[in-house]
Amino acid sequence: MKIRIITCITLFAALFIVACKSKSDFTISGTVANPGSLKKVYLLEADSTQVSVIDSADLDGKNRFKFKHPAPYANLYKLRVGGSIYDFVAKNGDDITFDTDIADVSHAYKISGSDDSEKIKEFNKISNLYGDKNSKLSDEYTAKSEALGRESDSLIKIYMPQFQKNIADYSNEVLKFVEKNKTSLAGFYAATSLDQYKYEQQLVAYANDIKDNFKDNPAVQRFIKQMEAAKPVSVGHKAPEFTMQSIDGKPVKLSDYKGKYVMLDFWASWCGPCRKENPNVVKQYKIFKPKGFNILGISLDTEKKDWQQAINADKLTWTHVSELQRFDGPTERLYRIEAIPSNFIIDPQGVIVAKNITGVELEAFLNKTFNKPE
Repeated sequence: MKIRIITCITLFAALFIVACKSKSDFTISGTVANPGSLKKVYLLEADSTQVSVIDSADLDGKNRFKFKHPAPYANLYKLRVGGSIYDFVAKNGDDITFDTDIADVSHAYKISGSDDSEKIKEFNKISNLYGDKNSKLSDEYTAKSEALGRESDSLIKIYMPQFQKNIADYSNEVLKFVEKNKTSLAGFYAATSLDQYKYEQQLVAYANDIKDNFKDNPAVQRFIKQMEAAKPVSVGHKAPEFTMQSIDGKPVKLSDYKGKYVMLDFWASWCGPCRKENPNVVKQYKIFKPKGFNILGISLDTEKKDWQQAINADKLTWTHVSELQRFDGPTERLYRIEAIPSNFIIDPQGVIVAKNITGVELEAFLNKTFNKPE
């Protein structure tokens, strides 16, 4: 009987220790094979703006390390082992194990004790696959440019479409991963790797889907608020009305274009990428204006003189308006303009049907819209 009592007390004590631990920290312990001169492993914590080193641990005589750290909500952490970074997700109560081999050039690793960490590993496989493809292309391009002794437009025309295809393929794989992992933080971190301008519509929808999840994670909540703010001027929503002064002093309203296709083109004379894109916009305007395509240029200049000179130099023959306040104009704030060039294509019903498309993407959209089969 005495033995039974002692056993019960021991079991209760063990359960009490585990319960206390689950409320105060997580642990991650691991082994690093073939460490060579490596002496320390570093623990890093990520948020939406930065990654910071928060702890370090020495390898013991058996090449093992261990961290204990408080994590009141599930969050992304990283281990820095030599020159390699390994992602994992942890929260209080998790007991995670990790193993890697420094001599393995593929940087493979094993992790257990965190389902989200396994999914992060799955996402990293996608990221690494396309990262390696782009690195290979970059090396090929650099080698051929060096052989020529200069950068070549013909080489750019060969390699740029391949880079763009890789990025598009990567983004499509990420979208599939995010769709499958809406209840996992791995899905969130994958989503934040997407180009927010290009995939805003999908990210707004994703933010709406996860709005009741991860309520204690500040990074997720900031993302949800950001997407909620972007929603009114995202694809599929009615474009908000505004009135601005044209370059010749006349009021111009968005509703003046009711029943027509119009592209709001936010640009400025001082914006290099805008000026570089202008010849393409001029070309598309000449082709599609007879078919019903309109443009309203909205300048972020502060000096009318500079604005007018750029219009004349780039031969921009459509209507132009401005509040001459850079990013601080009421219309720029209304449309959440944070970078230029930026554009919105609005259909005859006043709905935003495309956003921030340039180059060949703009041409493809206009062809699809105005060259529909009879």
